[in-house]
Amino acid sequence: MIGEVLITAGVIALLYVSWQMWIGDLIYEAERSTEARELSEQWQQEYEQQASAAPTEEPTGDPAVIEPVVRDEAADAEIFGTMYVPRWGADYAQQIAGGVTRANTLDPIGIGHYPGTPMPGAEGNVALAAHRTTFGKPFNRMADLHVGDAIVIETQDGWYTYRFRTLEYVQPDQTDVLLPVPQQEGVAANGRYLTMTSCSPMYSLAERIIGYSVFESFTPRSAGQPASLTEAVA
Repeated sequence: MIGEVLITAGVIALLYVSWQMWIGDLIYEAERSTEARELSEQWQQEYEQQASAAPTEEPTGDPAVIEPVVRDEAADAEIFGTMYVPRWGADYAQQIAGGVTRANTLDPIGIGHYPGTPMPGAEGNVALAAHRTTFGKPFNRMADLHVGDAIVIETQDGWYTYRFRTLEYVQPDQTDVLLPVPQQEGVAANGRYLTMTSCSPMYSLAERIIGYSVFESFTPRSAGQPASLTEAVA
């Protein structure tokens, strides 16, 4: 009798772990990808309605020389963007919101924006955080990125394309990766950067994995989706 109870308890525990580590993640990821794409469609519909009602002259030409629109910093848990990474698959789309607490942003939404760091397109270091395991694991494949891979952030204004440069592993208390110029104490921002942070190794809090990217271009909504959003990945 006791043996049967222990076996049953073991099966229940195994099912729970499976849910937390695999099944739940697949469901979370699919749901959040759907929500992100629905938000993108909403932004596009709103833009088309506004453009139809009151046409305005918007920037055109080479995206590399169009000055990016920079929004005010988002409030805690306020969704303001969606991230796309072709390297992580055509279906990858995860929402970005203000704040990096688990309770308000990382667990229920996905990707969090470090308070006090610039918003997409601004000079300085746009810093983001997300899980590599559980709750949809938005940054699960950060270690798979290749130099030059596109990291695209969509907001209501358009698309911001960054290009991946390098990975680094640091101690949890090494917050200088969030400086205006990463790890350069006292240096004023002299470019536009994107820093992604997550835990490392998998299922551990021992270190942090850091992904650095540099800004390439801003594509306003009036110009349509940038090529970087759907580019082929070898």
